[in-house]
Amino acid sequence: MLDDRSKLLLKALVERYIADGQPVGSRTLSQASGLDLSPATIRNVMADLEDLGLIASPHTSAGRVPTARGYRLFVDTMLTVQRGPLMTPELMPEQPQKVIANAAHLLSNLSQFVGVVMAPRRASVFRHIEFLRLSERRFLVIIVSPEGDVQNRVIFTDADYSQSQLVEAANFLNAHYSGLTMEQVRERLKSEVDQLRGEISDLMQAAVNAGTEAMTQSQDEVVFSGERNLLAVSDFSSDMGHLRRAFELFEQKTQILRLLDISSKAEGVRIFIGGESHVVPFEELSVVSAPYEVDGQVVGTLGVIGPTRMPYDKMIQIVDITSRLVSNALSHRK
Repeated sequence: MLDDRSKLLLKALVERYIADGQPVGSRTLSQASGLDLSPATIRNVMADLEDLGLIASPHTSAGRVPTARGYRLFVDTMLTVQRGPLMTPELMPEQPQKVIANAAHLLSNLSQFVGVVMAPRRASVFRHIEFLRLSERRFLVIIVSPEGDVQNRVIFTDADYSQSQLVEAANFLNAHYSGLTMEQVRERLKSEVDQLRGEISDLMQAAVNAGTEAMTQSQDEVVFSGERNLLAVSDFSSDMGHLRRAFELFEQKTQILRLLDISSKAEGVRIFIGGESHVVPFEELSVVSAPYEVDGQVVGTLGVIGPTRMPYDKMIQIVDITSRLVSNALSHRK
């Protein structure tokens, strides 16, 4: 447990390092903290903080820098967010895709880092389904959503089906389950399987599994904006390895999707600090994120991706306000 003096010195060190990007020495820390302490006392406290894994000493400097653990303690217990004026243009109620793109651009412009928005998740509802025989035990499932989006999936089955059986299965699904989500159809099929011929039931289950996968993947869209901003961040521009790993992360998207999905289950702003877990894959990046809503229901997540040495208080304010703007624009779309 840190005493008040240690907390104050750690807070001053993190704030100074965020501002300057240079390892913080005892003389600088004495001035930044405002404490009347001798350099020897400050060095002793810094040694204790280093033993606790909260700060580290780069080989090329006598100063110290925060570790992921130090950043975490700072943002959880020492950070105060000043709700100052923030010039944010309104996001107009438009098509969801345009709102999402505008929001990512806004996050990037305000933060001068990378803006990221996960597109709204919709319930995987289908309006119409058809089957097309491609070859023996190989079929195309055509699924139409209420919005008119079409998803195609090839399925393989243990048994072969005639065209009349395919029509029978499609007619049954369209007549009894149109307008339901794929999960609801799955549950209904389980309880009503006795009423269906076994082979047709197996075909329907395969179609629902394929439909769930198709409609989920179609919604897992992540929009990035401002990746080039990282070129101006010294933490990345001075090390091409850091920059390359960051751009690989944006290209693959899988880990960002996982992180944003975790964030969507939380209330308010969350901060993920690189190096403290496997959620953010490497130490140089941090993510500040928040969920957004449509008519009171959380449907997606947005955030800012930047260096671990970022002004967290400002990023929290930017992300929080943008999530409210997106929620308002999507909820009031005509």
